[in-house]
Amino acid sequence: MPNPLYQSFFERHRNSDALLMIQEDGSHLSYGEFLEIAARFANTLATCGMKLGERVVLQVPKSAESLAVYAACVQSGSVMVPVNKGHIADEIDYFVEDAKPKLVICDPKNRDGLQSICENHSAQLETLDAVGEESFASLAAQQPMDFLTVERSLDDLAALLYTSGTTGRSEGAMLTQSYLLSNAETLVEMWRFTPSNVLFHALPIFHTHGLFVASNITFLAGSSMNFMPSFKVQQAIEHFPRATTMMGVPTFYTRLLDDARLNRDLVQHMRPFI
Repeated sequence: MPNPLYQSFFERHRNSDALLMIQEDGSHLSYGEFLEIAARFANTLATCGMKLGERVVLQVPKSAESLAVYAACVQSGSVMVPVNKGHIADEIDYFVEDAKPKLVICDPKNRDGLQSICENHSAQLETLDAVGEESFASLAAQQPMDFLTVERSLDDLAALLYTSGTTGRSEGAMLTQSYLLSNAETLVEMWRFTPSNVLFHALPIFHTHGLFVASNITFLAGSSMNFMPSFKVQQAIEHFPRATTMMGVPTFYTRLLDDARLNRDLVQHMRPFI
């Protein structure tokens, strides 16, 4: 395959009307629509001067558009560097110095604090907000909805994920196409994910569980998601009747257990993963 990760996760869904996600506001987004956004973003990365293998730091609110930046990086051969939106400027300075990105995309609320950091490290700064708007989206709006997928190999770097840094400064874990693809293939098989699955997705996408597990499994299986910006018990209760599975951290489940509306009838058709 010319780009194994893109071919396996995305290519077969191009122009598909199949549902990818239901968003917090109730709007539906198909696989085809999502990949048109990703193609616009891939073209935008190219117009920003991104070359093969260069890095994009992404510190933005969770949205369909922020997930599309990941697909755009895969399609264009850029390396995604997702960063916790809770990190402060000093921490971002370290990540930018260490990762040496060509482009940083941040929440517009943080633009002023990151402007000098990006200037010091010769990185272009753009913004993307919680509803998928701001400067990066404005650049993308002028771009075509198709992009010639860049050739990549299984050994090529696809993402750089910084650890929590519990024993010192965070270190960037290099994730290849092979790693991400084989991980998703194994989990789809072991967890028996199919296009009929509906995932309640309330995890953040700046770390491995929300992005490289939950999202990648969905793409590979051709499943759909209830794609929420964060975990709220009320939303979970409302979406569970239509969901078949949920992936979460322990606090999700403890919060649910504290709610009297959680009962066997509500979740007996679901499979939970931690």
